[in-house]
Amino acid sequence: MRLARLLTPDGPVSGRYEDGTIVADDGRYEVGRDGRLLPPCDPSALYCVGRNYAETLDQMEYERPEEPDFFVKPPASLLAHGEPIAYPEWTDELTYAGELVAVVDERCRDLDPEDVPDVVRGYTIMNDVDALDQQGRTARKAFDGSGPLGPWIETDVDPTNLDISTTVGGEQRQDANTELMLFGPHEIVSYLSERFTFEPGDCVAFGSPANPGLVEPGERVDITYEGVGTLSNQVIDEA
Repeated sequence: MRLARLLTPDGPVSGRYEDGTIVADDGRYEVGRDGRLLPPCDPSALYCVGRNYAETLDQMEYERPEEPDFFVKPPASLLAHGEPIAYPEWTDELTYAGELVAVVDERCRDLDPEDVPDVVRGYTIMNDVDALDQQGRTARKAFDGSGPLGPWIETDVDPTNLDISTTVGGEQRQDANTELMLFGPHEIVSYLSERFTFEPGDCVAFGSPANPGLVEPGERVDITYEGVGTLSNQVIDEA
């Protein structure tokens, strides 16, 4: 099942996504006619794991971490599927990275890996937008619009063996599978739950496969995870 959120003139509605329609408790809403898609959840934080694919480590000349290496994006970083990514005036090196994301369904802490499926609502997709020439991860990765998320949450998918494809301007840039992760999804959520109390809607992103790279204004980034969907956003000039 796919769960989505829509911004209507009367406020946000949530429900089941079916062929361009949101089926909510109070009726059916057509995406585009009745409103636009919102990010599919409302997290207090997005916990993002980096350096989680061996080929990416080799490409970026990073050392292999002994445990999950993470950072946090704030809610202000969120963009919805279809919303434009503004290319900030203060960077000359904006990059994309296609990542699978778990969405937590309940308040929880100190999870064992085998308990993680019980607290995960489902999976969605994030573009980890990075201003590569800035100093420090917060400056690089936590600015407004650096976390496109969506288009919906897929509740019925196994995250451990999904094909990944990212295209930029119609050209394929990433092609991999989630089985290549160094740390698996359940292991990562468990690890982070030892350090943070998760709230409903919080997100855990599992890192990007090889070939994250530069984008320019005018290019569209399409990130597809098998069984989940495609997140699509076009980069525009902030000015």
